[in-house]
Amino acid sequence: MLSDIEIAQKNEMTNITDIAAKLGLSQDDIELYGNYKAKISMKSLRKFQEKVKDPSQRGKLILVTAITPTPAGEGKSTVSIGLADGLRKIGKKSVVALREPSLGPCFGIKGGACGGGYAQIVPMEDINLHFTGDLHAISIANNLIAALIDNHLQQGNALNIDPRTISWKRCVDLNDRALRNITIGLGGKMQGVPREDHFTIAVASEIMAIICLSQSITELKDRISKIVIGQNFNKEDVTFGQLKSTGAVAALLKDAIRPNLVQTLEKTPAFVHGGPFANIAHGCNSVNATLCALATGDYVITEAGFAADLGAEKFMDIKCRNAGIAPDAVVIVATIRALKMHGGVPKTELSEENLFALEKGFENLATHIENIKKFGVPAIVAVNKFVTDTDAEIKKLEQLCSQYGAKAVLSEGWEFGGEGTKTLSQAVVETCEVPSNFHFMYEDHMSFKEKVETIAKEIYRAGSVEFQGTSLKKLKEFEEKGYGNLPICVAKTQSSISHDPKAIGAPKDFIFPVRDVQLYAGAGFVVILAGDIMTMPGLPKVPAAEYIDVDDDGVISGLF
Repeated sequence: MLSDIEIAQKNEMTNITDIAAKLGLSQDDIELYGNYKAKISMKSLRKFQEKVKDPSQRGKLILVTAITPTPAGEGKSTVSIGLADGLRKIGKKSVVALREPSLGPCFGIKGGACGGGYAQIVPMEDINLHFTGDLHAISIANNLIAALIDNHLQQGNALNIDPRTISWKRCVDLNDRALRNITIGLGGKMQGVPREDHFTIAVASEIMAIICLSQSITELKDRISKIVIGQNFNKEDVTFGQLKSTGAVAALLKDAIRPNLVQTLEKTPAFVHGGPFANIAHGCNSVNATLCALATGDYVITEAGFAADLGAEKFMDIKCRNAGIAPDAVVIVATIRALKMHGGVPKTELSEENLFALEKGFENLATHIENIKKFGVPAIVAVNKFVTDTDAEIKKLEQLCSQYGAKAVLSEGWEFGGEGTKTLSQAVVETCEVPSNFHFMYEDHMSFKEKVETIAKEIYRAGSVEFQGTSLKKLKEFEEKGYGNLPICVAKTQSSISHDPKAIGAPKDFIFPVRDVQLYAGAGFVVILAGDIMTMPGLPKVPAAEYIDVDDDGVISGLF
């Protein structure tokens, strides 16, 4: 069997102008980045934004989410891409909108984010590595803010900023644990003001969130200016706008705000833009990419990071609230292998039939089905098929899903591309015809404490919430400063519905700990840090970087 990168390299891509033509776009509507990548022009972006203000002009929006991730793998991106191809196979005008990969996982343990097998977006090497430079622009913009803050301290500190309160962190798009906690400004008077500092991975930066939620340069500048960078010695918030350099930061991002257009192996148009993680950020591709897809496709496939307790919840409560959109249907990706793992089977024994473990592990999928129903959206389960799945296990899973009012359909896009998802595609079309009664999990006017407790109890199934340290005090201060209507973005482990990565299956009635909270005034949400969550990942003992190489012709190998 060919590897993912070998399959992608054997594929003959179509010129991106032909892909754009499928969406009714001419070469004047796009900016070319070579033959196979393009950015949407600002003029076309505004046209699409205006078009989708009329609900009758929008395509159907299908969110792809998943069960809680396991080392056995679920294949959410593979299903999303395969589904978009499958919809084209049954005569539907489909478009897929996905996040951009981060270099951290590419060189770490998770790998790339372009799908797999015969359900991929291409050029996969470019998309997984530098692509069109969006993440680099975001990193530099983030670090320009950091440099301007420290320069302000060095040049006399006219704003009277208390260095101990500076909350803005530097970033880099790599997994580098050595940068989590650092000291800067050492070496003497001319080398800066010494203080403690921190790095996050670029996809956890507030700038990433701002890019993904802003629809225009004007909105981008407004959000950047509202970023709270720390407090002065009178304990008053200091915003980045007070440093009078908002325009310079926005100038670095003028192209990064525009969605990227690429293609699947089967030439389905794909908007790939923005890349916040769902465990430490809000986990969705940009609003602009989704709006472009809704304006140009009859069926739009998009995904949210990790499982429904993280990515799907944030898609609903943050992205949909911000953009004024709502999903018509939700696809929950599951594998029999992963469900057996949630049922207690070790990874080495997953190829053996085990109906008991499957039923026990199904509790995890059942929780996610229930959660999606709580948002009032019809759901369908996509069973990402592996060769080790037995007929008895497939039948058992179909029965269990049926008991919870969700149809289970096999997805074989990894092996067969769009041909392997035609049945799933037809089921999705039918599900989109079921009336949706979409609503948010909490209302804007609720207190932050109530919002956290609602998510913890309704989505995670916690028995209670423990606000540790000064977290509750800080939330009340945010409310007093006028931020009370903002949504929350919970940063927690992706490995469990709870905060405990070791709690597999469907844990219930646990104490959900809120370790700290952070105000992202520019992005427009409050981050809730639960448990030992890191915003700067580290590399594993054997990083994926050890397997990646390039030859004299520039051909890359080992990139999944």
